[in-house]
Amino acid sequence: MRPLEITISGCGPAGLAAACFLADAGHRPIIYERFAEARPVGAGLMLQPAGLLALERIGCRAEVEALGSRITRFRGWTAPDWRKLVEVDYTALRDDLYGLGIHRASLFAVLLKAAKARGIPLETATEITDVMHLAGGRVQPVSQDGRALPAADLIVDASGVNSHLRRLAGAVAAPSPYRYGAIWASLPNTDFARDILVQRYVAARHMVGVLPVGHLPDDTTPLVTLFWSLKPQDHGALLAGGFEQWRDRVTTIWPEAAALLHGTADFTPFALARYAQFTLRNPFASGIVFIGDAAHSTSPQLGAGVTMAMLDAATLTDALQRAPDLPAAQRAYADARARHIRFYQMMSRLLTPLFQSDARLLADLRDLAMPLIDQFPWLQRRMYETFAGLGTGLFTSARPETLAG
Repeated sequence: MRPLEITISGCGPAGLAAACFLADAGHRPIIYERFAEARPVGAGLMLQPAGLLALERIGCRAEVEALGSRITRFRGWTAPDWRKLVEVDYTALRDDLYGLGIHRASLFAVLLKAAKARGIPLETATEITDVMHLAGGRVQPVSQDGRALPAADLIVDASGVNSHLRRLAGAVAAPSPYRYGAIWASLPNTDFARDILVQRYVAARHMVGVLPVGHLPDDTTPLVTLFWSLKPQDHGALLAGGFEQWRDRVTTIWPEAAALLHGTADFTPFALARYAQFTLRNPFASGIVFIGDAAHSTSPQLGAGVTMAMLDAATLTDALQRAPDLPAAQRAYADARARHIRFYQMMSRLLTPLFQSDARLLADLRDLAMPLIDQFPWLQRRMYETFAGLGTGLFTSARPETLAG
């Protein structure tokens, strides 16, 4: 297909990665960002093996890994008895596989630098809220103030879960919010191992998680991101109860995690995160395609969100290179990503209530069933593959190289 003029809505990881992929393929992308200054939003995150390979394709893997923290294991424990519930070892799948914990600001900095190095234009304080269709199949994005932006051959919506354009693909319902979200903060890593993600659970009502996330580009202090699950409507009561009261609760559940809070006097470093589930049946419409959370949002329980966005960007670019025309490329992109996305949307919907809900019975069943998985090698491997972002169905998986293209 000939080089295209492509408008990208959103300057998060999905939009920046897509811009780099598309520019490398000879297309002419431009990014529009709704904030006055392009900036990262969110907590520390996990990049899975396929996501790292996708970043390698645009020359960003080495720099990302230099800032992040290589994660080789995941462990989940119950509280207060400190009983192991789940353990995942990436190297049991393949010696060269691992995840990467990284601060969102670090990933953003690397991708923004890569986009600037390619000369990709970025216009801030501009949110695309509508699209006009022009003669010849071209499309014209319209900003929040009614301004007609330059026409393009294709619009890539990477604007996230609150996309204004999703209705153009037939979405009539808003994303379904999860009952539980989390507060999070990135804190100096004192004594925590830097190669393991650890979570601790009190039934399914409370979850404390600690993810090593490397360091920021301008500060070599090693960091972890600490998560505490709660219902968003309970956030006000948590703040009203005071920081010391909450820290005492964390200490009761997990003293070592509470030690991370010793240099923190109040909730100022903590932000509230809300999660929602949504999947577009067809992640495209005439002249527009959706990637990342604009196409499929879910909870972060399986740590697959940003990896999915990287794979969307890579797959879309490959589809544009191979298909004879734009409609065929859109369909090829959707078909190539469908099984992988559908599986993780399903598993997130099924597993999240086991770890973040009021359902004590589900938590009890979880505590009984999950330790038994290790006794069945096939099930254990399926659990490992699912956590590593490689599952494509209940009985199928893919190599990270296949997913990344």
